[in-house]
Amino acid sequence: MPVTNGRYESAVTLQTGDRTSEAELIERLRHGDEAAFTWLVDTYSPSLKRLALAFVSDDEVAEEVVQETWLAVLTGIGRFEGRSSLKTWLFKILTNRAKTRGVREKRTVRFSELGPEDEYGPAVGPERFLPPDHPNFPGHWSIPPHPWSGMAEQAVLRRETMEVLRRGLEQLPRSQRTVVTLRDVDGWPAHEVCAALELSEANQRVLLHRGRSRLRSILETYFAEDA
Repeated sequence: MPVTNGRYESAVTLQTGDRTSEAELIERLRHGDEAAFTWLVDTYSPSLKRLALAFVSDDEVAEEVVQETWLAVLTGIGRFEGRSSLKTWLFKILTNRAKTRGVREKRTVRFSELGPEDEYGPAVGPERFLPPDHPNFPGHWSIPPHPWSGMAEQAVLRRETMEVLRRGLEQLPRSQRTVVTLRDVDGWPAHEVCAALELSEANQRVLLHRGRSRLRSILETYFAEDA
């Protein structure tokens, strides 16, 4: 099967149209196969840049970090021992390069040291919940999420809706935006996000929940106005 959501399945399909396992792909890279390297660059460069921007704030610096990563892959593939997947190895190189570059240019801090998420307010407004001393339903919804039903299934495919989501994603705190992007845009499993960003599983879940909740609120408002 081809690559799905940024993950290797049983095989990958290169631009030449042939199919190969990850082990075969690594061998092709070691032997300087241009098609294999081109496929790798085309497949992962956008995700690499998004991850780099979690550590550096400048777009040009992020691009340079990605290029440094590809150079490191070219020079280091012969020493790759396969203790992790090729993808994990690739993104760990990127993470290390981004951290080093950010510290050198004084433009970044460790991802885990980003400002507290609470400064951005709760993911869902507290006014939408019943108070803790409510006699029957303490802490339950007072204003539940608006039901999207079939309206959302049709609207979510519209270009303007995707633009609303894109703008909403850009408005998230950097840590939330990075986790949501890796999980929901690039399709990373939780353990890979934790490894790349040096996050605990609990922190990863909190950031993902907060980011998704904010995006849902943005869409809820959009659908209500569009109704």
